[in-house]
Amino acid sequence: MTLENPDLAISQAAELLPITEVARRAGIPEQALIPYGRDKAKVEVSAVPQRAEPGRLVLVSAMSPTPAGEGKSTVTVGLADAFTLLGTRAMVALREPSLGPVMGMKGGAAGGGHAQVAPMEDINLHFTGDFHAIQLANNTIAALLDNHIQHGNALDIDPRRVQWKRVLDVNDRALRQIVIGLGGPSQGTPREDGFDIVVASEIMAILCLSTSLTDLRRRVGDIVVAMTRSREPVTVRELGIDGAITLLLRDAMKPNLVQTLGGTPALVHGGPFANIAHGCSSLVATRLATSLADVTVTEAGFGSDLGAEKFLDIKARVGGLRPDAVVLVATVRALKRHGGAALDRLEDEDVEALQTGTANLRRHVENIRRFGLEPVVAVNRFPADTPAELEAVLAWAARQGVRAAVADVWARGGEGGTDVARELLAVMDGRGGEDFHHLYDPQDGIEASLTRIAQDVYGARGIQLTDAAPAALRRLQRNGWDRLPVCVAKTQYSFSDDASALGAPQDHVLHVRDLVPRIGAGFVVALTGSIMTMPGLPKQPAALRMDVDEQGRAVGLF
Repeated sequence: MTLENPDLAISQAAELLPITEVARRAGIPEQALIPYGRDKAKVEVSAVPQRAEPGRLVLVSAMSPTPAGEGKSTVTVGLADAFTLLGTRAMVALREPSLGPVMGMKGGAAGGGHAQVAPMEDINLHFTGDFHAIQLANNTIAALLDNHIQHGNALDIDPRRVQWKRVLDVNDRALRQIVIGLGGPSQGTPREDGFDIVVASEIMAILCLSTSLTDLRRRVGDIVVAMTRSREPVTVRELGIDGAITLLLRDAMKPNLVQTLGGTPALVHGGPFANIAHGCSSLVATRLATSLADVTVTEAGFGSDLGAEKFLDIKARVGGLRPDAVVLVATVRALKRHGGAALDRLEDEDVEALQTGTANLRRHVENIRRFGLEPVVAVNRFPADTPAELEAVLAWAARQGVRAAVADVWARGGEGGTDVARELLAVMDGRGGEDFHHLYDPQDGIEASLTRIAQDVYGARGIQLTDAAPAALRRLQRNGWDRLPVCVAKTQYSFSDDASALGAPQDHVLHVRDLVPRIGAGFVVALTGSIMTMPGLPKQPAALRMDVDEQGRAVGLF
């Protein structure tokens, strides 16, 4: 095992079960499998017998992330293995990693240490081609839209008001704003354009929120790609290409079955980011898992202010889901960072900074309780954590009346997560999700929904519509789109739209610079602060450390 990349070494040393055995454990018949090699497969959901009453659903969220790392996916996987060890029939439902962070800075999304989904190399790279299909479907719409304008423009599309961007699954700041159609009349109509990253695409959101192939086609047809010169919306259905795009996405709609290193069945499907999209794995995978397992463990990206809020207000609303318990992942390192400790001093014992940083965790606990749910804090253990620091977190939780336990799943796999799993079972055996409710009613309008999220979840005193947002709100109201749920695109590092405001900032203003309708997805994206839907690469991207050895195995992947 190399010190440089223990996660990859652990994954490569693991002996994986045949995917047919994983399916048998999950209750998926072999005829429902579409194998992609020996250790992964797509699942034909219609061929899987499903029970009438769904199993319990555990949502994993976290405190506000820091560069120190929190390990939410690692805890999610470890908890699924912990439930398995406790004799509970469990499954895990995760998002697929994007090549943007894999090649950039954040890394993959397969977990880590002895709490991973496998085959880690495949999952973190091309996997079963879902992202490629989404990218192709998105860009096919763009190509056919420009082709329509080139050949007569029968729909009278205003080239200045095309709102459909192309996408790429790599961070590329040079493509954020471009000009296309240069070179004369035969090369198309010159206009401004741009690229988003694949995970921010409306196609990604649609795939993750669709309940069936029929629903997928309806949603694809509802996508608004542009406006006419008379300011009327133009949809994919009006372009006559909703069938073709659905065809390109047909196989991508099928969930992917893999396994944890502990042999627990795992569905890894869909991959929107929670800071610029709704941040949850696919609804069809979650429903499949809950129809098969007694306990399904799933995650939503980043903290309770981003992925969890969107899971509870968007995904749960669309899919009729009711979480039975919520986990908040915290680390000693992140607590100390939110308490003012310097990044290069996070391995030094500092109980005082940790206690100051609990203000951030307290806000996340309060957020989950606003939805009528009771969280369990999982303290994800790092090697440098001291007994005094771990005890300080548990003592703080006890004073708040919050169940908490240490999760040592990176080092010990499922065995290191059984204490957290037992706390979750206690919550679920109590009232569980009986009091769950959404935070806002979309029928109150976009401004009211945004204000409720800003005040109740972010601790803001209100919102301010800036730049293009006031005009965008008027367009939403004119077209009857202002009664949709709202998906806030915001920095993950702070409750505010200022990434440097750590801890639990209060009475700030949420600056909303644009409101983008995603009619096929069924929500409106609110762009706040300086958040980008096409990230850039860091000065030293992770790709510089990657290679392949003579046996064809990955090197430097994390």
